[in-house]
Amino acid sequence: MALTMSSHSTLGVTSLLFMVFHIAIIISSQSAAIAVATAEYDVISLGARPDGITDSTQAFVGAWLNACGSERPATISVPTGRFLVGEATFSGPCKNNAVRWRIQGVITAPADYNVLGNAWTWLLFQHVDGMSISGGVLDGQGAALWACKASGKNCPTGATTILFSNSRNIAVSKLMSLNSQLFHIVIYECQNVRLQGVKVFASGDSPNTDGVHIQFSSGITIMNSRIGTGDDCVSVGAGTTNLWIENVACGPGHGISIGSLGKDLEEAGVENVTVKNVVFGGTQNGLRIKSWGRPSTGFAKNILFQHAIMSDVKNPIVIDQNYCPNSINCPGQFSGVKISDVTYHDIHGTSATEVAVKFDCSPKNPCTGIRLEDVKLTYKNDQRPAQASCVNAGGLAFGLVQPSSCL
Repeated sequence: MALTMSSHSTLGVTSLLFMVFHIAIIISSQSAAIAVATAEYDVISLGARPDGITDSTQAFVGAWLNACGSERPATISVPTGRFLVGEATFSGPCKNNAVRWRIQGVITAPADYNVLGNAWTWLLFQHVDGMSISGGVLDGQGAALWACKASGKNCPTGATTILFSNSRNIAVSKLMSLNSQLFHIVIYECQNVRLQGVKVFASGDSPNTDGVHIQFSSGITIMNSRIGTGDDCVSVGAGTTNLWIENVACGPGHGISIGSLGKDLEEAGVENVTVKNVVFGGTQNGLRIKSWGRPSTGFAKNILFQHAIMSDVKNPIVIDQNYCPNSINCPGQFSGVKISDVTYHDIHGTSATEVAVKFDCSPKNPCTGIRLEDVKLTYKNDQRPAQASCVNAGGLAFGLVQPSSCL
């Protein structure tokens, strides 16, 4: 009898201990959940006004300081409305690596281009590790500055809309950039940056309004985006490696360009670039590589252009190693940039000029390893055959290639 009672007592104590332990786990889990809850900062609560007139710069910077200084993941909320923001710098390193911008409204630059005209950058993010931006519109209000430049007056250079510098693990999705004074999005000395569903728009005659410019960066991805500007839709500068561009529509603009390379004598190269599933409409160029016609240690290698559609593009496929704007500092010299292992696969469509494929390479460093496969480009909507031109270029053609390969 005593033994039976002892067993029941033991079971009762065991059950009680189990319940206490289970409750402790629940409380601990709830405490942990509370500990990792996201801190939220609404720019309006910090003084911003959605009227497009009141200067909200300090509210945006204040929201960033709070979010960056939080040890928990943090969200900066920009609700609907127009928010006037001047030159602003958002610096890290932060105490957390999960700052999120949730933008529903429009962030607008000052209407007077002189306010930002000499600032070089409107919105600067630097030394940030782990940040995302989703939604929203950035309105650079650059039209007045473009008109000033077109008139030949003495105008400021203008400001890039948004610059990511010395940062890593950045994700930008569904952001729209309108009418930048200068470049729209610049990625400089960064690692692991992903642009997804981005839209960039500016007039086809707007000067130097590159959609996305990448330089000295690696692990960059541009996906499912639409870019139309007065300059390159995407420009790839020196020191860019492991770049992936996919599902991008370009036009108006100057196409997707690697270069200009070789501006400096000592220069890092470009390698491992993939551009696929892209569409060009009425652009000046399609798939372009260009370098200055002067000495340089630069190079471009392991480039894949695949699955591209050209519609009335002036220069669908072009390598230009004699770039020398205004014939300054390069006449009589040859490009030192070495271009090798470039593949063009499944490139179809129409050329607005008779020469649809042009390889104008350096006599000092001829292009090597060019590969053409399944290329069909016609002139003026199939009315006349297109032509190809090769200078100092070597490689092979496979399968159907129109115009006939000159390699």
